[in-house]
Amino acid sequence: MSSYTSFSQADYSVLDYWDYYSDAENVLYKQQTDLSFKSLTERKEAIEALQTKNDWLERQKLVKERLNESVGPFPEKTPLNPVIVKKIKKEGYTVEKLYFESTPGVKVTAAFFIPKGKRKNLPTIIYCSGHTDLAFRNEVYQQVILNLVKKGFAVLAFDPFGQGERLQYFDTELGKSRFSSTKEHSYPGAQLFINGSSSAKYMIWDGIRAVDYLLTRSEVDKNRIGITGRSGGGTQSSHIAAFDERIRAAAPECYLTSMEYQLKSQGPQDAEQNFSKSIALGLDHADLLEVRAPKPTLMITTTRDIFSIQGARDTYHEAQKAFKALGQEDNIAMVEDNAGHKSTLKNRETMYAFFQKHLDNPGNSKDEEVSFFSVEELHVTKTGQLATSLQSDFLFDINKNLSEANKASLEEKRSNLDRHMQGLKQKVNEVSGFVKHEKSGKLIFSGQTEFETYFLSKYLIVQSDHKIIPFVTFVPKKASDRTVLYLDNLSEKKSDSLYALPLELVKNGVTVIAPDLPGFGELGPGYLKGDAYFTNTSYNQWFAGIMNGKSTMAIHAESISIVLQFCQEDLQLGNTKIFGMAKAGFASSLLHASLLGAQFDEIALINPMPTFQSIVLEKNYNSEYIPFTVAGALPHYDLPDLAAAFAPKRMTIIQEKKSNKDEASWHNDIVKKQYALNGKQANFSILSEDSSQDLEKIFDAFGL
Repeated sequence: MSSYTSFSQADYSVLDYWDYYSDAENVLYKQQTDLSFKSLTERKEAIEALQTKNDWLERQKLVKERLNESVGPFPEKTPLNPVIVKKIKKEGYTVEKLYFESTPGVKVTAAFFIPKGKRKNLPTIIYCSGHTDLAFRNEVYQQVILNLVKKGFAVLAFDPFGQGERLQYFDTELGKSRFSSTKEHSYPGAQLFINGSSSAKYMIWDGIRAVDYLLTRSEVDKNRIGITGRSGGGTQSSHIAAFDERIRAAAPECYLTSMEYQLKSQGPQDAEQNFSKSIALGLDHADLLEVRAPKPTLMITTTRDIFSIQGARDTYHEAQKAFKALGQEDNIAMVEDNAGHKSTLKNRETMYAFFQKHLDNPGNSKDEEVSFFSVEELHVTKTGQLATSLQSDFLFDINKNLSEANKASLEEKRSNLDRHMQGLKQKVNEVSGFVKHEKSGKLIFSGQTEFETYFLSKYLIVQSDHKIIPFVTFVPKKASDRTVLYLDNLSEKKSDSLYALPLELVKNGVTVIAPDLPGFGELGPGYLKGDAYFTNTSYNQWFAGIMNGKSTMAIHAESISIVLQFCQEDLQLGNTKIFGMAKAGFASSLLHASLLGAQFDEIALINPMPTFQSIVLEKNYNSEYIPFTVAGALPHYDLPDLAAAFAPKRMTIIQEKKSNKDEASWHNDIVKKQYALNGKQANFSILSEDSSQDLEKIFDAFGL
């Protein structure tokens, strides 16, 4: 009887054996939170050192600088071009339905509620809507708006991007958006991040321009402007108030917490809630309050909110110190009610009283019954959507303009290819967040199975609880001098078909190393899906890296380097030629690793993902590629730049004929040019085939 294991009995799992690492699928997110908690601890220590008024004033100055660094410069102010579409007269107040342009071509639909009686110098509230397709037309929000109007406040309510009449992915056949409100923000928000911008910038900008519009109205007292909103409106109101000093009183509802507890509970939320490198810069929710101290601020909270109440309490206690040091301790307040993520009677009445006090408009703070408008009554456009009526630019259009500018900037850099290549590694280090590490940790041999022509061995590299890398090796009994590091999403550990290429390679005498990289295989996808989850892709997990300034690609590159070091030194593979082979999005992982220190003799990319530029220029891009992109990469570099940097060593691109043109052509011009400059044109080849399962050309490319 043969002692060999049957081919059909292969099991490629490493971690099934190691019960201790049952949480391994979360290592990507846990690595990010480890970085976050380190930064947040350093921030806490800095806050605890603040004692005097001058200390807090210096802190405010620092926070302003870092907020501006994180969100980036805002657009220049251009004419608002406001249009009042219709006036509605009601008992006790009027409503003006209107729109204005926050930037040229970007229309913001809104309604201005004006109480009857005194028509000049009114205290005025900006109302920000939470995540609902209806925006301020939702009866929950109308309850607040109309009560404020009854109490003598003018109220301007406007539609955020992706809500109300500003749906960006409106489907005429469905009669609604293809996405929920959170996805309406995150889908284009990811593109903006890649371009070095953010949806937060433009959603805050809409609020700033709303203040600009109010200051054109004689009804508004410029010294008595307040802002409030719940949920996503709590996000907007806290952000806008932190950036616009003209807002005297702010009452964000059901949003403010602390990043520590946010990361430990719901995780990062949709795109506009995440500022680039904010945690790495030492920023937290409390800074949104402290930067505007001692202006009046009310935190409106609930004990069972999706945003941690403990985080809210901690933020409030910290903010109290700033307001006290600045001599206005009474200007910071917090109300909490025993409820979930909702508006409550107690919280509404506390908010009314807060604005009545701090905007000098005394009166009855009781919540009253109101008569709601129908959704249609508050439509500004004829069809109820800008997309099918007046037309407007949306986040994708803003992003497209940025994309074109970044493309031109990158082409300018490429015009001096030598200089561009010389500075490329440093720039990729800086943008991606890659850190070079010395070999550390332990290689744990985890079992071996003998087959007729090769050995399947299992290993685990352990650097810490949240830094583990499982991998398998296929070692032929008659080995050549070639070793392939193979990268793909090897998620099914009992699927020979998923491992078809490594199996064919080992049968041809090639040693194969097949690791799982964080976020994939046995190291993914993790528990965190979040409110922006597309086709097996958690944008929210990717957002965690954006706040840390540490991309998934940097973590992948570091992991690949560690695997190679252990294999070359501990498994005696250092004397073989090392080839890199990657499929789809892992082409980005491999190219980043090859530039940032992992040494390969040759590389083959099989059906590589589109360029970053292709992704940001495509309105309906494939979301599965987002984890393999790098926030802020454009205009500094793209995947073809990384491929060009591999010259003059041999690189082969294998692309299915049926693939999208952008996917098929990304590697042409700059890569060919760099190989030509090195006099090694023959070392770069592009192969086209009908099926990625046709292995003959792959073997030919590797000289097998």
